[in-house]
Amino acid sequence: MTEDFDLIAERRDDRGKGASRRLRRVGRVPGIIYGGDKPSVAISVEGRILYKQLENDAFYSHVLTVKLEGGSQEKVVLRDLQRHPAQPFILHFDLMRVNEDTPVRVHVPIHFINEATAPGVKAGGMVNHHIVEVEITCLPRDLPEAIEVDLVNLEMNEAIHLSDIKLPNGVSLDELSHGEGHDQAVVSIHQQRVSTEDTDEEESSSEDESSEES
Repeated sequence: MTEDFDLIAERRDDRGKGASRRLRRVGRVPGIIYGGDKPSVAISVEGRILYKQLENDAFYSHVLTVKLEGGSQEKVVLRDLQRHPAQPFILHFDLMRVNEDTPVRVHVPIHFINEATAPGVKAGGMVNHHIVEVEITCLPRDLPEAIEVDLVNLEMNEAIHLSDIKLPNGVSLDELSHGEGHDQAVVSIHQQRVSTEDTDEEESSSEDESSEES
């Protein structure tokens, strides 16, 4: 992890939908800090700053520092974002406390590399991303920004599964702990399909050209 993310937060005493709506009207986003051996703390942050931070993929998989009034700080990871179903704003967010000696479970994005040079793509295949993030367990200091999946040797009609991923030291994939049946495909390359409509259009075009020539 090469970046630091800080959030300046205010404690909030009022809870409930009404209180949350009032906060959002003045440009703040309600959230909560929980976990560890401390009680939960209801907070709010300035929406403009939170949205800016969320534009960076690394924000979702980093240990964040929440700075509260009075000088106290909390080390946390983002556990949940509740987005409005129809509007581009966040309703609520959950932050979980972390301890440097205690493993954490977080979702991190998958970064696919060497897609354009994959043998299957060069042979005319199409890349299919089956999943774009994975849940991992590791100590906070080992938390990666993303998990890389390299397609450099992926042939036509082949797939890369979870068990094929080369993980950073100290990182494990939670899904694989449930058994072989959970070793799902992450990405594959298959022949591009030609739809029936495209075929009909090509045949119709050929017939029209033949008619014109006769």
